[in-house]
Amino acid sequence: MNYKKFTKEDLKAYREDGYVIIREFFNSDEVRLLLKTYKNDKLIRESAINVDDNTGLNTKLTLWYNSGDDIYSAFTRSERVVDGLEMIFGDKPALYHTKFMQKEPKVGGAWEWHQDYGYWYDNGFLLPEMLSVMVAVTRASKANGCLQVLKGSHKIGRVNHGSTGEQVGADMKRVHAAMEIMELVYVELAPGDTLFFHGNLLHKSDANASDSARFSLISAYNLAGNKSFMNEPETSHTPIEKVSNDMILKIGSRGLRETADLLSKKRDEEWKESIETPK
Repeated sequence: MNYKKFTKEDLKAYREDGYVIIREFFNSDEVRLLLKTYKNDKLIRESAINVDDNTGLNTKLTLWYNSGDDIYSAFTRSERVVDGLEMIFGDKPALYHTKFMQKEPKVGGAWEWHQDYGYWYDNGFLLPEMLSVMVAVTRASKANGCLQVLKGSHKIGRVNHGSTGEQVGADMKRVHAAMEIMELVYVELAPGDTLFFHGNLLHKSDANASDSARFSLISAYNLAGNKSFMNEPETSHTPIEKVSNDMILKIGSRGLRETADLLSKKRDEEWKESIETPK
């Protein structure tokens, strides 16, 4: 089977714009299997944490720090993803964490403008050599609260962040100034489309007022040499062991194991003070 690759043109767009969308990076069979697995995965659904927006709507997310022999890890360690990361970093990448985002119909909440590195900086990572890869599991549209980005805003550098209810948002004076000179892009995706985006890219999402869910699998990556000086998981600086592109279909509908290092209820309050990568 022929699989999409992260190309030199993708790298050029990523460096210039702070993000790149690769259409059909994962094929329909792979994404259907991922969605089926999630729906039957009791552990991932029961481990979801609710995060409220300022109107009382909430988004569910399940976050874990290690990888294993499950289908989610087959996505995050897939050869086509890791090859792209190596092109971006110019060196070995590490997996910081993975999360399954669940923005349900009618009740899925909004996320404030923020940068992911705005939080990760406070977690002890000195360099902004960090990024996220988001795989659309269901269709993402304006109607169901797709991601919005400010094109090229990664060039601003890290912006100060402060608390906004249960979320943490970027300094809106800086955001408004950026909006005057930078293009606002709605990242509408079909299932399987994949977004690579820089840790300093300003982004947000609106609430889901539609009748369709917006689910996505998002993995955060770090340059392996960019070790946190704080108590972050060892995975955050351990080089990824990539797996073959066909591993997703080989693994099949194997969900999370009990050995998954899940963001637990015990860590919930600390997490809400410095919330990570909301979408």
